[in-house]
Amino acid sequence: MNRNELRKADMNLMVVFETLMQERNVTRAAEKLFLGQPTISAALNRLRALLNDPLFIRVGHRMEPTARAHEILRHLSPALDAMSMALGQTREFNPADSNMTFRIGMSDDVEFGLFPAMLRALRVEAPKVVIVVKHVDYWNISDLLASGEITVGVCLTRELPANAKRKTLRRMKPQVARADGSSEPLTLDEYCSRPHVVVSHVANISSFADDWLSALGRKREVVLSVPQYSTLPALMAGTNLLANIPAYTGRSMMDLGLLRHEPLPFITPALELSMAWLSVMDNDPAERWLRSQMEKHMGDESSSAPMQPE
Repeated sequence: MNRNELRKADMNLMVVFETLMQERNVTRAAEKLFLGQPTISAALNRLRALLNDPLFIRVGHRMEPTARAHEILRHLSPALDAMSMALGQTREFNPADSNMTFRIGMSDDVEFGLFPAMLRALRVEAPKVVIVVKHVDYWNISDLLASGEITVGVCLTRELPANAKRKTLRRMKPQVARADGSSEPLTLDEYCSRPHVVVSHVANISSFADDWLSALGRKREVVLSVPQYSTLPALMAGTNLLANIPAYTGRSMMDLGLLRHEPLPFITPALELSMAWLSVMDNDPAERWLRSQMEKHMGDESSSAPMQPE
């Protein structure tokens, strides 16, 4: 297809095709694009005629792409990224007047401990914008960025898509939270002997702390695993349970009178809280503004300095 023939192509169809490749399901693609299922089905029929290929073969509830579909996507995605970047550079963004919807990802410790201060600031600077928060964690942030369900996420990260960027917001050492009334700091023996709650988004009963303790020849007793930090105050109230939490989450809980926190009774490495986004969003004025707000309100000046215990 030469450039003159591009006049026959509807760019909206290309967006539908990319979304179908990501979702492999007409209903989910329709939900993601805020369109009706008949509209997506009609678009798929037009794509098949335009590209002279069935594109997807139905296998059960899933639509498996043809070899031709995979080849088209390999060329199409970079082109759509380039178009988004080019259009984004010509668009102005005024936070005071904007009514844009931002879809961002946060782990729940960030949502509890860092997001409230950012939200208060946004309500003043950009009172009409809409923020949609989706849970992200170490395991799913790459998929959510790649699928476009979020444009930026904040959590502990590991490998990211090749076209993703990452910026460290803060380096932190975990704290231990407790609900008992004792004012005496925990000893290592007491830390190991008391029952623990682990917060795990994938239902694990161990965490980084168990590896650190193992290196010391010690272990702890985990009696509960829960998927989010925000339930800890209710679960731990009136018990001698302990839980490891990020310092910023512990501060928020302590400020609300829910739990108190203190340093772990042994030396630990620092963990990095990072912000991640796709490079295609680099020059989008609205997304750049959003990332600047996240860095301002969720970052820590010490993140670029030598690591210090919190």
